[in-house]
Amino acid sequence: MKKTILCFSMLFLSYLSFSQKYEFQTIKDIECTPIISQGATGTCWSFSTTSFLESEIYRTSGKKIDLSEMYNVRYTYLKKAENYVLRQGKTQFGEGGLSHDVINSAKLYGLATEEQYTGKLPNQEKHDHAKMVEELETIVKKAVAETPVKYPSWKQDYTNVLDKYMGSFSPEINLSANVNFDQKNTTSTTQSPIEFLKSTKLNLDDYVTITSFTHEPFYSKFILNIPDNFANGMFYNLPLDEYIQNIDNALDKGFTLALDADVSEKTFSGKNGIAVIPNDDNDASIILTEIKPEKTITPEYRQSEFENYNTTDDHLMHIVGKAKDQKGNIYYKVKNSWGTKSGRDGFIYMSIPYMRLKSISVMLHKDGLLKKTKTNLGI
Repeated sequence: MKKTILCFSMLFLSYLSFSQKYEFQTIKDIECTPIISQGATGTCWSFSTTSFLESEIYRTSGKKIDLSEMYNVRYTYLKKAENYVLRQGKTQFGEGGLSHDVINSAKLYGLATEEQYTGKLPNQEKHDHAKMVEELETIVKKAVAETPVKYPSWKQDYTNVLDKYMGSFSPEINLSANVNFDQKNTTSTTQSPIEFLKSTKLNLDDYVTITSFTHEPFYSKFILNIPDNFANGMFYNLPLDEYIQNIDNALDKGFTLALDADVSEKTFSGKNGIAVIPNDDNDASIILTEIKPEKTITPEYRQSEFENYNTTDDHLMHIVGKAKDQKGNIYYKVKNSWGTKSGRDGFIYMSIPYMRLKSISVMLHKDGLLKKTKTNLGI
């Protein structure tokens, strides 16, 4: 009888050791604004980077500000159109973008609050750009086919479509919605979006994007050839281990990061809030709910997955912390823009192997970099 009980106990303990549901314990949790949804749009790049800038404002000023995602989307859409037409259609046109597009827009046009510009029409609950993008694409393709000389009104037609679906924007009318950082009261009737940006004290030149690929020299700065890099943004290239070390260093110092990653993998689950790389492909389904061994990711494997299109530029999110499971495995806490019903209250827990393999790049404040990295990059 005792032998039977002992065997049963050993089997039960064996089951527990091999079948454990994820339980996360916080290691680092950095303040971020509430989860919101990007709706039916391809503007994750603005939602993630805007959330990143909101955390930067809070980090430097202690103020919680709800910035407008669609303010910089609108101006970026205009830039994308000019780029497409001037390149005579020999480039991508669509909703996609990258973190530096928000930074580039903010440098030229400042920042607005959500109250100032929602990018939605009256009584519209969710963002939906499906029809708008179709109409915008029709206009730019017509401008290329007919040439701007024969279609001189294309820019105005394009702007009219933006107004039609996103609402017009007039700084003169909406100034009172801005937050004034320089005064004790919370409103101002004199700040423009450029002035508002200045009042946040954010220095947009302080933000850098780092990545890790072997086809370019390490510690160099290069244009990463991915479809959404229409603006030819520059990336600093690091060895893979150092790339991850800088992500960890930034979080440890209280800096968040804007993340560009591949989310097309079966083991990236918006439903379960998990992003992992199983060591055994047969565990692809079960690893979404139970802890399983993960694959060791080398620089060579990362590069091959990128070059064979298995790692693609899919989605941008916001890294806001770290956690560990009951076995001690480390995960990055990633804020998503698919609403609170997605993932774990809107967050994804991304393992280190997933980050090593499937992240494209991260944007962060330069002071979040390791000292040796700043020296090697000349920053």
